[in-house]
Amino acid sequence: MKLKKWINAIILTTLISATSACSFIDRNEFVDIGMEALEVQDYEAALTAFNSARDTGENMRLIYRGIGLARMGQTRYAEAITAFETALSFSNGIPAPIDYDINYYLAAAFYITGQSEKAIDIYDAILTMRDKDRDAYFLRGAIRVEKGQIAEAREDFDMALSLNSGNSDLLIDIYQILAGSGYHSLGEEYLRNAMDQNPRDMDNFERGRIAFYLGEYEDARSHLEKARDFSFEAILFLGRTYEVLGDFNYAISVYNDYIDRGNESPHVFNQLGICRMHMGDYEGALRAFGSGLQIEENEILQTLLFNEIVAYQFIGDFKKAAVLMEGYLQQFPDDKVAQRENYFLRTR
Repeated sequence: MKLKKWINAIILTTLISATSACSFIDRNEFVDIGMEALEVQDYEAALTAFNSARDTGENMRLIYRGIGLARMGQTRYAEAITAFETALSFSNGIPAPIDYDINYYLAAAFYITGQSEKAIDIYDAILTMRDKDRDAYFLRGAIRVEKGQIAEAREDFDMALSLNSGNSDLLIDIYQILAGSGYHSLGEEYLRNAMDQNPRDMDNFERGRIAFYLGEYEDARSHLEKARDFSFEAILFLGRTYEVLGDFNYAISVYNDYIDRGNESPHVFNQLGICRMHMGDYEGALRAFGSGLQIEENEILQTLLFNEIVAYQFIGDFKKAAVLMEGYLQQFPDDKVAQRENYFLRTR
């Protein structure tokens, strides 16, 4: 996965859960309204609320933090940087949890706008104050990978892992960053070392997931079958394993069994749709994507919307796809792939 795409995914996930930030400080009426609007990705409503908060004298750090988040959601990163820097200007000089939080967003905005050195400077500053901040080590390491500074990146990744040993999510993130930047064998080295060093600390889901990324699909299937009731993530990896092994029908049965047991996961509906598209069942794919889109608090809304458009293209309904694409680009104007697809649709 490319680093910019990965950081954008982190931003989206954080925006969806952004209301938790209000716990940093006493609640403010309009700030709370703005954060609730961010949670549903209604950025204009959020900005209106934050402006009202400013007019009524609510907490300025929270207001400009919120404005920065809204601008990031709109992909207006230069304005987001200005807002975050303004928020930090209201600090009393003694770093508080919210100041670190704002700095993380500021670093992300710098990185996305091509200012990776400024992002690294922020992580350096954070680590000067908090030398056991796992996330700062990981994010600095991720940027260093992209810059080709592999020795320094490994030091950061090793520190991040030492501060949270046994964290398989972090381990997978490190693998994906390395593999996505062309250092696949080094990423695999991290996975194999974890398997060799901590075999008793890993459950079947963790073993299965690592085996999947290592391309050891029979081993992955064996472990994931034992973990299929663990979580929707286990279902996704089990189904994807069968897809890689060429058994699409069984993969579909894995997804459907999870859904038929009353579980609702946009991720599972999305993968079900993708699987059906691989089989040429585009109508079935549309039903799956549509079911996923009906789920509230949907953290992969953008993915589902885009895949729905692709499915309409495959069935030859270019008019419907074009209409949906127009709405999609209004909501996600920074999507370069969608922009190219839109050009194609307009020429049909």
